[in-house]
Amino acid sequence: EVQLVESGGGLVQAGGSLRLSCKVSGLSLDDSAIGWFRQAPGKQREAVSCIAPNDGTTYYADSVRGRFTISADDANNAVWLQMNSLNPHDTATYYCAAKGGPIATMNDLMYDYWGQGTQVTVFS
Repeated sequence: EVQLVESGGGLVQAGGSLRLSCKVSGLSLDDSAIGWFRQAPGKQREAVSCIAPNDGTTYYADSVRGRFTISADDANNAVWLQMNSLNPHDTATYYCAAKGGPIATMNDLMYDYWGQGTQVTVFS
């Protein structure tokens, strides 16, 4: 059974940082791609970033490029999302998702497994 557990969300002042963790079980990172998505109240879910750990391919949404960094932690079978220079527009529930096959994509429809989400709230 594949399970994804996010952690690291919280309340932070604008300009601050948070690091989200997605712990993956039941699926090897080397044979998968992991994506981070977010959804704010009343808005559609949007892709934030994704990674194919086997070759390090990464993609970022334009709104977070240069501020967020995604990375894989093979030893712990986890994926991190380092978020810097946060602003109130980043406020959302953040979800990690996994798909079989090491091809990274920002298309949420391609992901088979989802975590329960972690809340990020940025106040000014």
